[in-house]
Amino acid sequence: MTWYPPVVIVAAADEPVSLAEAKAHTRVDGNDDDTSLNNTIAAARAYVEAYCGTPLVSRTVAVKCDYFQDFAVLPLAPVSTISSITYLETAAGTQTLSDDLYELRSDGLTASIVLQYGRSWPTIQPGSRITVTATVGYATLPDDIRHAMLLLIGHWHKYREAGAREVADIPHGVESLLANHRMFPC
Repeated sequence: MTWYPPVVIVAAADEPVSLAEAKAHTRVDGNDDDTSLNNTIAAARAYVEAYCGTPLVSRTVAVKCDYFQDFAVLPLAPVSTISSITYLETAAGTQTLSDDLYELRSDGLTASIVLQYGRSWPTIQPGSRITVTATVGYATLPDDIRHAMLLLIGHWHKYREAGAREVADIPHGVESLLANHRMFPC
């Protein structure tokens, strides 16, 4: 089973935690720290996405694999929709699968594409790749992920200087809050 790294087609419109939420959590008044806090929000999102292996905010991605059998376990979750599946057919060139040929089965951090009963996958050109374009990410961010992000944002805001006197490790509890949202590679 081989999946290649996803390519973002349509980026997330917003961060999962707003500037107002971050300011309230860090008890920051005024606008002097807005740029720093916005950067910290983006860094916290990137950290949580890398740690969990999941996109937090809804976005459209294209991901490639070698065989239709790879669809048994998709490398990204949560998946809300499949926009298209394209492949290179032996005789007819690039084709798009009809969406009545397959079904998306998405349950939290588990997603797969299954063939409809009585149907069969088309023949693909040897050595070609199948491209799945999908909308991935949470429609509504789970509260424990939001809280973990706020802990990171508060901690990184407090210890933002390179010479901070106190140890600036990841705050206690962040990994526990994220544990149920980790997706391990297939």
